[in-house]
Amino acid sequence: MRALEPWVVAPLQTFITESSARLILLMTTSGQVVAQHGFSRSLDVMTASALGAAIVASTEELARIMGASRFGAVVHGGSRQSCMLGAFGTPRGRWIGLVVFGSETSVGIVQLFFDKMVEELVGAAPKEQPLPAPVLAENFEHDLNTSLKELFGR
Repeated sequence: MRALEPWVVAPLQTFITESSARLILLMTTSGQVVAQHGFSRSLDVMTASALGAAIVASTEELARIMGASRFGAVVHGGSRQSCMLGAFGTPRGRWIGLVVFGSETSVGIVQLFFDKMVEELVGAAPKEQPLPAPVLAENFEHDLNTSLKELFGR
């Protein structure tokens, strides 16, 4: 498991153990990865985070158009693997969890422990949010490479 925020590790590890999830990404709504487990390639992480953020944004917009509140989670079921996307609020802003799980567990179990993980993350999050450094074009590639190295330990 790799995490950019150390306070995320314990709730995420508990979720992985209890839910039997195969892969998980925690990210901001803009697709910035906060933590990941199970991915072996940075390209897969970047692709999954971008797609996950886009799916959540589009389903939230559909809910708004329909006059409904935000959807709790989006589940895509497959014959061997399934995927759940859930957005939630934290003191650090709105985040998204992308979870891939197999037939060894169920969507109900994953959702149950996902909700528990969200409560633990909200409780563990530092209350004071550091001011974000300005994103400058000349620093973007360096900052991206630094973040990827932290996530993959390279």
